Amino acid sequence: MNVKTVGKTGITVSELAFGTMSFGSTADKAESEKMFHAAVEKGINFFDSANVYGNGQAELFLGEFIKKERQKYVVTSKVYWPTSEDPNGKGLSKKNLFKSLDDTLLRLGTDYLDFYFVHDFDHNTPMETTLEALDQLVKAGKILHPAVSNWSAWQIEKALGIQAKNGYSPFELMEPMYNLVKRQAEVELLPMAQAEKMGVISYSPLGGGLLTGKYGETKRPVSGRLVEDQRYAQRYGEKTNVKIAAEFTQFAKKLGVHPAPLAIAWVNYHQGITAPIIGARNMEQLAVSLEAVNFEMTEEFYQELSKLSPSPQPATDRGEILTGNWK
Repeated sequence: MNVKTVGKTGITVSELAFGTMSFGSTADKAESEKMFHAAVEKGINFFDSANVYGNGQAELFLGEFIKKERQKYVVTSKVYWPTSEDPNGKGLSKKNLFKSLDDTLLRLGTDYLDFYFVHDFDHNTPMETTLEALDQLVKAGKILHPAVSNWSAWQIEKALGIQAKNGYSPFELMEPMYNLVKRQAEVELLPMAQAEKMGVISYSPLGGGLLTGKYGETKRPVSGRLVEDQRYAQRYGEKTNVKIAAEFTQFAKKLGVHPAPLAIAWVNYHQGITAPIIGARNMEQLAVSLEAVNFEMTEEFYQELSKLSPSPQPATDRGEILTGNWK
């Protein structure tokens, strides 16, 4: 498996990251351990987690799996969403960041994280407070680098400015949603990351299962995220997305390849992506996704695939070609 460097950190990671959201929820400990070792055997050293995955079970499982060779792995986790009924057990306040990280480190059985993500934007805590807290965690040696997920480009740029002004450790890694049917990240997030030399691990490369070949305009599986999880149904269930998925499946069929690794390879081809995050409920799903590293994406294939879904409008909302002395 190829490796890449995460932004300006000097940290080397595999071209695929493994997401542990299924650990302790849709995958029990035995299946989770099998998937972990299969990923490592394939060359993955990059594992993404969060304090809310499996109500903390994902971190517990991952901690057990990495404990013998912790230094070999690049490990992330996240903070923001509530983990208890404690009114202070959510958000990006100093109180919650410090307590949540201590809990995460305890579950993982490690004394540091390589990257610590803020998992969403907190409208109730001043950004300066959150960024100062993250810098204090870096200085304490509990995290190597702050990271950010589910923020808009302007919020990240504002944060980078505050961090630079105050000498705080900057965000070095970003985690946006990105796949063939959800391409909004192309407008500002990915160009911003490239301009700022930030690493990017993108989630949901398979569109919640929509791009696995199981869904068609008249075909629906009986199980899966789009069936079982209302959030995913709302996110991806629009007719236009289903139509794109059906056309994508036919494209993959003509190539003679499984749709899932093709969808992951498409994401990975973007120059702004460090590593797509792959996840799975079981070994069978994981084996299919891991085939993405064996697909040789060419510029021609990439452009053909990209034509299956509309490019998002530019941030200026002026998609027309301008000629002459226009202002």
